[in-house]
Amino acid sequence: MKPIQVGLLGFGTVGGGTFQVLARNQDDISRRAGRGIEVRAVCRRDLAAARAAVGEGVRVVADPMAIVNDPEIDIVVELIGGEGVAKDVVMAAIDAGKHVVTANKALLAVHGNEVFAAAHAKGVMVAFEAAVAGGIPIIKALRESLAGNRIEWVAGIINGTTNFILSEMRAKGLDFDSVLKEAQRLGYAEADPSFDVDGIDAAHKLTLLASIAFGVPVQFDKAHVEGLRGLSSLDIKYAEQLGYRIKLLGITRRRDELGGIELRVHPTLIPTQRLIANVEGAMNAVMVQADAAGTTLYYGKGAGAEPTASSVVADLVDVTRLATADPDHRVPHLAFQPDRLDGSLRILPMSGVRSSYYLRLRVADETGVLSRITTILAENDISIDAVLQRESLEGERQTDLIILTHTTVEEKMDRALEFMQSLPSVLAPIARIRKEDLA
Repeated sequence: MKPIQVGLLGFGTVGGGTFQVLARNQDDISRRAGRGIEVRAVCRRDLAAARAAVGEGVRVVADPMAIVNDPEIDIVVELIGGEGVAKDVVMAAIDAGKHVVTANKALLAVHGNEVFAAAHAKGVMVAFEAAVAGGIPIIKALRESLAGNRIEWVAGIINGTTNFILSEMRAKGLDFDSVLKEAQRLGYAEADPSFDVDGIDAAHKLTLLASIAFGVPVQFDKAHVEGLRGLSSLDIKYAEQLGYRIKLLGITRRRDELGGIELRVHPTLIPTQRLIANVEGAMNAVMVQADAAGTTLYYGKGAGAEPTASSVVADLVDVTRLATADPDHRVPHLAFQPDRLDGSLRILPMSGVRSSYYLRLRVADETGVLSRITTILAENDISIDAVLQRESLEGERQTDLIILTHTTVEEKMDRALEFMQSLPSVLAPIARIRKEDLA
């Protein structure tokens, strides 16, 4: 049978890794796919560098539309990134009747509804395992392996840069700015790290996971997003003393009593005995709670040339297997058939989220401060789980007060924080970090 012909749009780290994996493992890949998979053309602005990498027999172009318009190409692999040119070429490829494989979480999180609708109308596939958590096959697990389950929640460390920063802050006792500079020096963080450290990258990925888990349209604009800026090394130290680790988590949870789902990214306290709390460095991990399978954990490298290429090639194999299948009976893009996506299941506002909390208050070291604070919490129906007070040094007139609460509603905590912050004895902005047991 004639090999499937592939065009690579973008030939940087992931594109180069994809080419290498396809070349190195071509025998195993063709046996698994049922036919060969060949790269016919690659697109890169630096033509000389691309030609040097791919050798003879592979067409090299600078214009991505040259690949989209090539009638011999069956699958377009979009590795350009972003929402501009990438969206144009993906929509053009779909319009031309070509299948698409992409690692572009930003494109799908923002424009996924449009992309998937166009693909469904044309009877082509858009595969995107590499868009979430690199080499971890979490998309396939949710779409296929857990298809018989009702998903209750998904929680994950889905950005390696922020996990590296938090791991280094904890291990070395350094502040955020110092570790960020080290992450940039080592290549874990970009020169402009905002996309990662502000939680945007994780929110893009979580948006896709939520859609697949619960059968809702992608709704990135409704996600609650908090990053690491302003996180203090003090909070990491106090969390350790209380038996917790701080991780930047993406969390999406079904809330049937409110008729919606939570969709949130923020620093989170996790008990140290949980496996996910011990994921260190630039590694990723995703936990899924399902009614039949129970709790499952998926762990691995969330970025890098070959881990991400592993997912790209897996998608190429899947598309190749199904290229001649009845389009109405393929695995749907978001796991649920397009006409069955639940538009009534709304994304809940952050004010309705239920969580327990870690609070750090810098307070005057004087009689009655703790009593006033606990009274405010009680008046807002917030019960206390634990209290830790740093012993003041000789001559020091202020101290840190650490409070762990039981589960409450976010709007009640917001109200209590407003009252506590207004107390003259509270000397600095209160640090608030949500806490999840994930059991």
